[in-house]
Amino acid sequence: MSQPSTIRLERTTPRTARITFSNPPVNLVIPESIVTLHKIVSELENDPDIQVVVFASELPDFFINHFDATAAADIPAPEHEDDNPLWTDMVLRLTKAPFVSIAAIRGRTRGAGNELALACDLRYASREKAFFGQPEVGLGLVPGGGGGERLPRALGRDRALEAILTSADYDADTAERWGWVTRTLPDAELDAFVDATVARLASFDRQALATAKSQVNRATLPPDAHLVASFGEFAGTLTQPGFAARAVGLGALVAEKGLDVEYQLGEYIGRVSEAL
Repeated sequence: MSQPSTIRLERTTPRTARITFSNPPVNLVIPESIVTLHKIVSELENDPDIQVVVFASELPDFFINHFDATAAADIPAPEHEDDNPLWTDMVLRLTKAPFVSIAAIRGRTRGAGNELALACDLRYASREKAFFGQPEVGLGLVPGGGGGERLPRALGRDRALEAILTSADYDADTAERWGWVTRTLPDAELDAFVDATVARLASFDRQALATAKSQVNRATLPPDAHLVASFGEFAGTLTQPGFAARAVGLGALVAEKGLDVEYQLGEYIGRVSEAL
C-alpha cells in the first residue's frame, strides 16, 4: 500500500522550517520515514537559528498515518547497544528541542502519525478533515511510539483508555473537546492561522521560547524510560499470534475494499475481530 516516502525539509525563513510528509496513497510511516525524520529533527535541534518547525502533509486526506507493520523488520537497530530505538529517540528529541513544533493536521492521523503529532508542542487541526486514532490494540498490538504515555496526560485516564482500547477513529470536534489537539479551525482558515502563529513565535526571543518550553516540559512530560519500554512492548506484540491472525483478516479486507479500509480504519478494525 505504500511507496518510498518523501519527507521534504524547507527552511521557510532563517528562523522557521517546514517538514512536509508525502507517501501516497495513504501516508503510511515506513522505516525510511523514521530514518529521515530522525535525521531532520536532529539537524534542526542543533540549528542555532531555528525557532519554529511545522509538520504538514501534501495529501489532503491523510496527515501522517500509522506505521506499516509489515515493514517492521526493516527498522534500523540503534547504532549502539544502549541507544534508544530510533523512533523513540526522534520523538523525545522533538519534544525537548529548543524550537517550537507545530502539527498542522489536515486528514487522518493514527498510530505513529498520531504519536508524532502528540510529540509536537502545538496541534492545530482542520475541523472538517482531521481524524485521530490509536488502532493498535484492535489489531493485537499496543502503542509503541508514545501514545500510551502522552494521551493520558492530554485526555485523562478514562478517555485515553477508551481511545486506545477501542481503536476507534475520533473526529476533530471530539479531539478538541477532549484536549487531543490545541484547537480546531475551519479548514479554509487552518493554513492562515498556522502561518500567523509561526510568524508571531518567530518574532519572539529564541531563548525565552526555549526556556518557557523547558519549564512546561518539566511539569508534563512522561519519563523517557516509559517510552523506551513501550517501544519494546510494541515490538514484542508484532510476533504474537493475536496480531498475525488480525493482519491476515485486515489484508483480506484491503484486498476486497481497497483504500476505503484506510479511510474508515476504525470501523474495519471492528469487523476484523468480529470475524475471528
